[in-house]
Amino acid sequence: MLLSKDANQILNLKSLVEIRDNWFKKLQMIFDGTYNNENVLAVFGLVGCGKSDPYIEPEKWVYECLEDISKKADEINNDIIFKPLCVEYGIYGVHFIDKILGANVYFKDGQWYNDYLKSSIGTLKYPDLENCEIWELAKKAALAFKEANQELAVFGLPTIASTLNIAVNLYGEEILVELLIDPKNALKDLKVINKLLIDIHTWFISVLPKSQLQPVISWCRTQPPGFGQICGCTTQLISSEAYEELIAPLDSSLLAVYKNGGMIHLCGSHLQHLQAFSNMKELKAFQLNDRAAHDLEGYYKGLRDDQIIYLNPCSGMTIERAMEITNGNRLVIADGSMSSPVKVKTNVTVTGERG
Repeated sequence: MLLSKDANQILNLKSLVEIRDNWFKKLQMIFDGTYNNENVLAVFGLVGCGKSDPYIEPEKWVYECLEDISKKADEINNDIIFKPLCVEYGIYGVHFIDKILGANVYFKDGQWYNDYLKSSIGTLKYPDLENCEIWELAKKAALAFKEANQELAVFGLPTIASTLNIAVNLYGEEILVELLIDPKNALKDLKVINKLLIDIHTWFISVLPKSQLQPVISWCRTQPPGFGQICGCTTQLISSEAYEELIAPLDSSLLAVYKNGGMIHLCGSHLQHLQAFSNMKELKAFQLNDRAAHDLEGYYKGLRDDQIIYLNPCSGMTIERAMEITNGNRLVIADGSMSSPVKVKTNVTVTGERG
């Protein structure tokens, strides 16, 4: 399978690749603490669409996405917002790993769901990846992206989530109870899940070019090359002690698969974990949306000075309020509607400065 001549030419244009890489450099400067631009960095990219069924013809779907995104490639030439061009193979939504681990996953009312496993906690087995059709689909998509031989677009991984997220998907509240009454038994399954997540990330890292690999939600959680991501949604359901003792070591080992560590996605109330988050050297960035975004000031004040915050603005945390708190320091804004740059004000003391 080959890209059309036009798509191949556009997606290999050195001028556009250079624009993308310059944005990556700016992002890296934020992570390094050396970014001093007058404008806050904003990111919100474009996602290619394929007409074929990604569950039946993943390779064809990937090429259709690349053809589609090539028609929008000029939009990356933008001085206000970083608009990476993305192909994201998001099969089974947040239940991709659940499906690999044997859960019944189904689509209903516009969303993916899964049924809980009927097996007992503590008996989960590592899946036979060599004979797993779901994993084969993901590998075919990634290999097709690589073999398209284009430099510009990035590949967003399926949702590999995090160990606690997957465990709650598989067992519901029962795994949370087990963490309290028999943590050693709960950890049997958590370690199986974490090994699977590590192995899957490791495979993608070994196959895809570093400059073109992005974790999930690649268009607005875009990080510099070499950073991973975990989903921390369910950490709001456990105590700070349970997270620090039982879950944080697993999350850290998963992020450590990436040379530079990575990001945690949060969308609920998670401030009880600030100390644990701050202690995790592999944890370099936080993506806050919905309820978590309301707590921006708590994160800004409570995290390390080298930990970055990606903010999805909302009614509970507007860009204006975020600037009052941070003045753009350690901040990336994920908003595609911005029509003008958000400027940093000089000689301003922000309300969220650490004391």
